[in-house]
Amino acid sequence: MKIAVLPGDGIGPEIVEQAVRVLGALASDGLPIEMETGVLGGAAYDRYGHPYPEETQKLVHAADAVLLGAVGGPQYDTLERSLRPERGLLAIRKDLNLFANLRPAILYPELAAASTLKPEVVSGLDIMIVRELTGDIYFGQPRGISVNELGEREAYNTMRYSESEVRRIAHVAFGIAMKRNRKLCSVDKANVLETTEFWKEIMIAVGQEYPEVELSHMYVDNAAMQLVRNPKQFDVMVTGNIFGDILSDEASMLTGSIGMLPSASLDADNKGLYEPSHGSAPDIAGKNLANPLATIL
Repeated sequence: MKIAVLPGDGIGPEIVEQAVRVLGALASDGLPIEMETGVLGGAAYDRYGHPYPEETQKLVHAADAVLLGAVGGPQYDTLERSLRPERGLLAIRKDLNLFANLRPAILYPELAAASTLKPEVVSGLDIMIVRELTGDIYFGQPRGISVNELGEREAYNTMRYSESEVRRIAHVAFGIAMKRNRKLCSVDKANVLETTEFWKEIMIAVGQEYPEVELSHMYVDNAAMQLVRNPKQFDVMVTGNIFGDILSDEASMLTGSIGMLPSASLDADNKGLYEPSHGSAPDIAGKNLANPLATIL
């Protein structure tokens, strides 16, 4: 198995270094692992002048899996938008067609006191959020900043989904629900947005193929509230790109630490990009404060 290792920026290299140690130990025990390191995000811009250079594209396409550290940092905020580290992250997702993002939010008993919520609210929490990752407003066209007919500057983004995009993420979510407690909550804003009314319609249609799964629907604003009020009512949640971005971060903080949770982004063949859920945390980078092994010890 060939793994492309992209350490990223900020605390990313510190975290990935420890993950590589674990993989190295497995390799020494006979697991056939081959690792090759590349760059993405700010580190890629520093070396190649682009957050997702051709060298990295070749590396990840040749790999069986990708291990990625967090990307970004304030030193890149003045770059034009297309060259910022986050554009590299969006680009690799689109390039590898990593449409299914899996974000578990699990509260381990040892960390119960770290949550800001009462123990009786979060104790035993185990949620899987399935986020569509390559469509929606993050990738929809047209987008941009322009001057309108009145001579005023305006900005616009397009929320867009095709039926095939919604169907494939629906099948992923239902499949995961089948392996868990057979409960799936689809999150939308169907009372306001035609895009998510369309989403809900397709979720219901796909649900007919999974009669064992109890499908429910919830508006995104209510879902955000319910995650704080009564998070254990959820088992598997599925939603679009922008809603999933927000809700998965909210759910992860219920566990007390977004920094201890993983994220997987998969294509149709389950080829994956694996990363921690947290950001690059440049304020603590280089201080060995984010090293998970040091934290455990």
